[in-house]
Amino acid sequence: MLTSSSRFNWFLGVLLGQFATLNVAYSQIFALSEADFIWLGERIFSNECAAEFDCLTSWNKGEDFPSLGIGHFIWFPKGEDSPFEETFPSLLASFQSDNIKLPSWINSNSETLEVSEIDAPWESRDQFYSNFDSAETIELRNFLANTKPEQINFIVNRLSHSLDDIVAAFPLNQQATIREKLSTLAQSHPPYGSYALIDYVHFKGTGLTPSERYENQGWGLQQVIEEMESEPTTLYSFVQTAKRILSRRVANAPIERNEQRWHAGWHKRVESYLPPP
Repeated sequence: MLTSSSRFNWFLGVLLGQFATLNVAYSQIFALSEADFIWLGERIFSNECAAEFDCLTSWNKGEDFPSLGIGHFIWFPKGEDSPFEETFPSLLASFQSDNIKLPSWINSNSETLEVSEIDAPWESRDQFYSNFDSAETIELRNFLANTKPEQINFIVNRLSHSLDDIVAAFPLNQQATIREKLSTLAQSHPPYGSYALIDYVHFKGTGLTPSERYENQGWGLQQVIEEMESEPTTLYSFVQTAKRILSRRVANAPIERNEQRWHAGWHKRVESYLPPP
């Protein structure tokens, strides 16, 4: 059975395999060590909720759904109609395909439904926090604390599976340039280049979901790469462009969402993609 680090490096190899036939030297440039793998997981967990155990099960003010796990994967209550991409059911399905035993109360629901079809059991933020110390929620937090490597694998796999689609979203005559740009960024200042692409897709998506738009403008990786067309292919340019895209999202967001409250934190997160001076 592959270790967490081996699985992670396998996914990274898949990522570069989207662009070219790998020779040994090329794949070694991109591969992350066990220490890098641990570092990446800690970074993402810290980005989402300061690496606090209780934050593994959260429901942010102003949101209509809980955010769970080290990557704050979102899970919709029954009937929720949101423009954002739901990710927690896909994570559950990934656990199941890896033969990882799910929390008992989720597992019992999966006897009648596919895990990807199970809705969050809480109808509101108030109900969620009223049950924060229930046996079921504690079991869920412990489960999520014990499956951090698998959650990181899921995040990386999400990126590797989306790269072809991101490239294909560009005109045919631009696709070779986009592949090269993504490849160059991925290999920049290891492990920071890998971290930047992996975390940004997890954080703000691929940019391919039509519903993830304000004023017909997206904010995912596709939009960042598109905006970098005339910029040098450096991590610094990636960070500056991502900040512009996120500022545009805040400016375009519906007033009732009050996304200005997250603006500074979003910028700080993408600034973490830069290596120390």
